Amino acid sequence: MDELEIDAVAEVELDDPVLVEGLPGVGHVGSLAVEHLLEELEADSTLVRRVYSQEFPPQVSVEDGVADLTCAEIHAVTVPDGRDLLLLTGDHQAQTNDGHYVLTDAFLDIAEEFGASEVYALGGVPTGELIEEYAVVGAVSDESLLEELEEVGVEFREDEPAGGIVGVSGLLLGLGGRRGFDGACLMGETSGYLVDPKSARAVLEVLEETLGFDLEYESLDERADEMEEVIGKIQEMEQQQQQQQMDVPTDDDLRYIG
Repeated sequence: MDELEIDAVAEVELDDPVLVEGLPGVGHVGSLAVEHLLEELEADSTLVRRVYSQEFPPQVSVEDGVADLTCAEIHAVTVPDGRDLLLLTGDHQAQTNDGHYVLTDAFLDIAEEFGASEVYALGGVPTGELIEEYAVVGAVSDESLLEELEEVGVEFREDEPAGGIVGVSGLLLGLGGRRGFDGACLMGETSGYLVDPKSARAVLEVLEETLGFDLEYESLDERADEMEEVIGKIQEMEQQQQQQQMDVPTDDDLRYIG
């Protein structure tokens, strides 16, 4: 296999489409968001490209006993009352720095093939603690894009995310901007410890308002409820551990006074 191979699965006509990326990352926020988009818009979606690369981990996915080589997929979605979409998803990112550049250029090439000139990268920004209110933090490829996203509640914070945006999400803005794409990265706040459906919903609600489509969230909310149960059990275990530590006798407790 070559370093990079792209399978043209289908061809469709799209009206001014937007590339939306959701590869695995912090809290799996981006991948959850794009998976939900595909689930909700399945009737209007078509798999158009598969991207294979030696930069992906050397493994296959297995479903019902059938193995498929790891790849990234791009689905085209026609949206009757909004912008058409190119949804980029997959189970892995590249394993090397060079690989991130190679794959990002390939994704942008495909976006250009279908007439896209705008890209949204979806992801999470870690807070290091459990949170109740989920803000969406943004970054854009050009200052002219700030105002529109601020109007729908995206926060642009000085020096955040700390350390910048790594991987495909960051390069879609950096390389995409150099190639003439308008790019934005929407990052939902998340603890960073667990898969976070609530953060994914916060990001999707911003994208809904920006691109003009409507989603239902029942299945995503069910996953959020399941994660709440997990969090509750973790908190309960932490409290039990703290109590056990408090109950351990100290040297002073063990001293005999006669």
